[in-house]
Amino acid sequence: MKYDIADLSLAPEGKRRILWADNDMPVLAAIRRRFAKSKPLKGKNVSACLHITAETANLARTLKAAGANAVLCASNPLSTQDDVAASLVKDFKIPVFAICGENRSTYYEHINAAIDHEPVITFDDGADLVNELHTRRKKEPHRIIASMEETTTGVIRLRAMEKAGLLKFPVIAVNDAASKHLFDNRYGTGQSTVDGIIRATDFLMAGKKIVVAGYGWCGRGLAMRARGMGAIVTVTEVDAIKALEAAMDGFAVMPMAEAAKVGELFVTLTGNKNVIRTEHFRAMRDKAVVANSGHFNVEIDIPALKKMSKKVNRQVRKHVDQYVLSNNKRIYLLAEGRLINLAAAEGHPASVMDMSFATQALEAEYVVKKRGKLAAAVHDVPIEIEQRVCKLKLKSMSIGIDELTAEQVSYLSSSGEGT
Repeated sequence: MKYDIADLSLAPEGKRRILWADNDMPVLAAIRRRFAKSKPLKGKNVSACLHITAETANLARTLKAAGANAVLCASNPLSTQDDVAASLVKDFKIPVFAICGENRSTYYEHINAAIDHEPVITFDDGADLVNELHTRRKKEPHRIIASMEETTTGVIRLRAMEKAGLLKFPVIAVNDAASKHLFDNRYGTGQSTVDGIIRATDFLMAGKKIVVAGYGWCGRGLAMRARGMGAIVTVTEVDAIKALEAAMDGFAVMPMAEAAKVGELFVTLTGNKNVIRTEHFRAMRDKAVVANSGHFNVEIDIPALKKMSKKVNRQVRKHVDQYVLSNNKRIYLLAEGRLINLAAAEGHPASVMDMSFATQALEAEYVVKKRGKLAAAVHDVPIEIEQRVCKLKLKSMSIGIDELTAEQVSYLSSSGEGT
């Protein structure tokens, strides 16, 4: 078995983490038990370009239980949990190509190793693997049944590819599922981003002036959690509807040019490029802290910050780089602008990833059944799968809900009855 990881001897701790996460992933466990009997992916080669975490390991175990030959690579150079990667290889016999802190060259070598596996199904978090299949590995897409995309940034890239007529196979926008963005993005990103910032800085959130760039589901989650801890939260937006929503949710809303003057901590969660740039750095106060919780590190214009700085002090604290500007003002960049919740913490809690990865697993089963019937486009998750995942989650939480009566079903499906 070929693999490339940091240290196989880390496997015992990785296994403990995987099994601990599994305790809080009952929906995925139930699907894994069913898959072990029905083998819906029997003999299928599957490559997953995802954050290599304990939660992802349990998805990989589920794919293997379904009969798949699964291979994993990282979707971010800093998000790999090396002990988890070791355990996947040693204890669960699942090949992994991922090392925390790997450089860009190694990162793409690992993606290509996953493509060399000749997958018929792929999983992506940011669309780097799919992009590689459409650029440098153009002979490979013909065999792909479908791919699953996990994050907002990836879906944005894939919809652009579809619009340009470049997409070669079906992609399921798992990120857009209500069971994903309503819970994973809002509650998972909200909590794990705060966790990563606190681990990196040891800040007291209460009274801290925090600027949240972007009021999508991830931004909503962070703003909500930060305010709950006593922070004074300002939101920046380019979308009038989202800006109005943030204002009506009780947050201050202003352009970044104004927010830069008042913020102490800035966090980007937009999926876009150069949200914080030269003019904003110039306006910031001394010792301002900047972090990113969007998928790629391009949300902060790091090259511009470096160009403005007369000195860069690396790792003044773990995951903290100090940039000293020409006027001696200091700006602190967290985790090199990478995903703060994964680079400095452990990512989303297992219980919320339970839903996202359950959806991923059921989608893999779905695309095999629909092989040849899905167009080369970005597809939504079928509502039946969403409902199944949410019902299983409610059951695991011992929560019951009502059912429509026959009369109510009839009323909702008719138009004759009025006042």
